[in-house]
Amino acid sequence: MSLFALSTHSTYDMLRHLADSWGLLAMGIVFVGLCLWPFRPGARDANTQAATSIFKDENDGQ
Repeated sequence: MSLFALSTHSTYDMLRHLADSWGLLAMGIVFVGLCLWPFRPGARDANTQAATSIFKDENDGQ
């Protein structure tokens, strides 16, 4: 049996199993990483700048 002789059904089952197991794990790791990204120690300055940027031009036009 050749590697390319796999039926569509077995390929679908293989890809579904891969998505159900490793795909879920990869998406979980990416989700946790993105949730923790703003809390890393090096992001403090960028977070403070983003939080106070709306007040940058507060007194312009007076």
